[in-house]
Amino acid sequence: MIRRGRKEGWFKNPITTFRPWAEFNGTKFDGIRIGPLRGLESRGSCVIATRDLSHEDDIPLVVVPNDLILSLEGVQLQAKSDKRLHELLEALGHFGKTTRGAVLTFLLLQATIACPDIPTGTGVQSPLTEYVKFLPEEMLPTFWSEEERELLIGTTLKPAVEAKLQSLQREFGMLKETTQAIEWCAKYWWDDEEGFVTFDDWKQVDAMYRSRALEFPGIGDAMVPCVDMANHAAGAATMALYESDNSGNGILLLREEKMVKEGNEITITYGDEKGACEMLFSYGFLETSMNTASVMFLDVKIPEDDPLKAAKMAISNSAPGIRIFDKGESTDWESDFMWLICINEEDGLEFDVMQTTDGDREIRASWKGTELLDPSKIRELLQADPMWDVYRLRATAIVQDRVEAQLRLLFASEDFITDSLSNNNGRITQNIASLAGKLRRLETELLERAYGELEDQKIAIANSDVVKSYLEFISQGTTVLDEDFS
Repeated sequence: MIRRGRKEGWFKNPITTFRPWAEFNGTKFDGIRIGPLRGLESRGSCVIATRDLSHEDDIPLVVVPNDLILSLEGVQLQAKSDKRLHELLEALGHFGKTTRGAVLTFLLLQATIACPDIPTGTGVQSPLTEYVKFLPEEMLPTFWSEEERELLIGTTLKPAVEAKLQSLQREFGMLKETTQAIEWCAKYWWDDEEGFVTFDDWKQVDAMYRSRALEFPGIGDAMVPCVDMANHAAGAATMALYESDNSGNGILLLREEKMVKEGNEITITYGDEKGACEMLFSYGFLETSMNTASVMFLDVKIPEDDPLKAAKMAISNSAPGIRIFDKGESTDWESDFMWLICINEEDGLEFDVMQTTDGDREIRASWKGTELLDPSKIRELLQADPMWDVYRLRATAIVQDRVEAQLRLLFASEDFITDSLSNNNGRITQNIASLAGKLRRLETELLERAYGELEDQKIAIANSDVVKSYLEFISQGTTVLDEDFS
C-alpha cells in the first residue's frame, strides 16, 4: 500500500508466509494450499489441491473465522477498540457507515500501520494488518495510463472507467477534507513533506475491494482471506462455492459432483452473468475462453426536443440506458428507461405537480388516467395497450439507432488505435493492448449481431396490422388517441 520512503516498492509479505499467518489466526485448511501453480507463476497465487478431492468428502476446504472477515460489521466491531479507526469513520459521516466506505478506510489505515516509515501508534495492530501485506497491487483499468485508456474508445468500458476515476477523485477529496483536522492524519497522510497518502493509494484500496469483495449469505459484501485467493472460472469449470456457516465463518466447499486432482487449481465464480466489460473493469482480466461480450450497457438520453424530458427524468427510477445481452442463439435487450422515452402526451402520458402533506411539491405521472406509481413498471401497462406494437416499434428503432452509434464509435477509432499501437514506444504494455483489443472485438461482434436482429424485428413489427393502421392514420393527419387498434 503506502510506499516506503515514498520511492521504494510497497511493503509486502511473501505468499509463503500466508498459511502460517492464517492458521495462527484460526483458519483451518483441509486439502488445499495457497500459492502459484507450477509453470504459471505469472498468474499469481491461487487455491491448489494438496490431495485428490471429491465433493463426496463433504468437508470444507477452508474455514475462515468470522473475526478475520472484512465486512461492515467487522470494521465497526474493530472501531470499538481502535480510537483512530473510530475517529476516521466518524469524520467521514455517512460514507463511513457504508460497507465500501468503512472497508476502504480500514484498508488505508492498516496500510498506514504497516508502513515501516510511520511511527507505531497510528492505530491498533490486528491480524488484518498483516493480511493487507499479502494483497497484490491490482492493475485494474483505473490504473491504466491515459494512452492505454484511449485504446478503449468506442467500448462501454471507457465511459465506465472515466466515471469511476471522477468518483474516486471526489471520494479522495472528501477523505482529505474531512480528516485533515485529525492531528495524526494531518501529519502522516496529508503533510506536504511528511505525508504518505496519494490518490494512487486510494485507487489501490478501491481496486483491492472491488476485485476481492464477494457477497456472502448472512454477511453481505466482504473480503474473506484465503477464499479471495481463489481464481474465477465460469460455468462447468467452477470447482467450488463459498458461503458462511452457522457461526458466521467463511467456508469454501467443492460443488456437487466435482473432483479435483492433487496439484490442480480450485476455482470459484465471480459471477457467470458478468459481461466482458464488467470482468475487465472489476477484475482486470478476460478469460481466454471468453468468446462473447455477453452483456453490454449502453447509455441513452431523452431527446432534447422532447417536451416532457425534464418530467421524465424527474420520475425515472431506472438506469438511463439499454442492456444488450447474448442469449446464445440470438441477442436481446431490456430497458425500463426506454419505455419512458418512446411515449408522450399524445399517447396518454401526463404529468401533474402535486403538493405533499409537508408542503413540498412533487411530480406525479399518469398513464391514460391511471396514476403511474412505479415508472419502472410502465412496460407492463404498454403491453396491455392496443397500441403496444407501435410503442414496441418506436423502442426497437431507438435501440437500433443507439447500437449503430456505438458501432460507429468503434469503427471510427480503428485507425487511431492502430497508429497508437504502432507508435507507442513502449508506453502501452502488450498485456493491456491485448485486453483492450479483445474487448473491442467482443463488443463489436455482439453489437453487429444485435443490429441485424433489431432490423429483422423492426420489419416484423412494422408489418403488424396495428402499426399499418397507425401509419395510415398518421399519413392522413388523423388524431389517433381515441382510435381502437386492437
